[in-house]
Amino acid sequence: QVHLVESGGGLVQAGGSLRLSCAASGIGFSIYDMGWYRQGPGKQRELVAVISSGGRTNYADSVKGRFTISKVNAENTVYLQMNSLKPEDTAVYYCNARLVRRNNNYWGQGTQVTVSS
Repeated sequence: QVHLVESGGGLVQAGGSLRLSCAASGIGFSIYDMGWYRQGPGKQRELVAVISSGGRTNYADSVKGRFTISKVNAENTVYLQMNSLKPEDTAVYYCNARLVRRNNNYWGQGTQVTVSS
């Protein structure tokens, strides 16, 4: 059974930093593309950052230069380092694991990030 467990969310002041973690189990972690998505109040879920199985990264324009996605295959864990946080970053952040060639797509339960002004 596949589990993606996020941690590291919380309340932080604008300008602060948080580091999210997502521990995966039940999948061949190293062959999956891993991503972070977020859903703010009254908004649709949106892509924040993705890291491919080969380590290539891509970011939403709104977080470029502030957020960094990384992974440690040996730990089956993907991270999202978030710096210079803004109130508009407030959202539930979800971890995603995707393997396109097998049509596999898994989600974590989400972790709340709240940025106060």
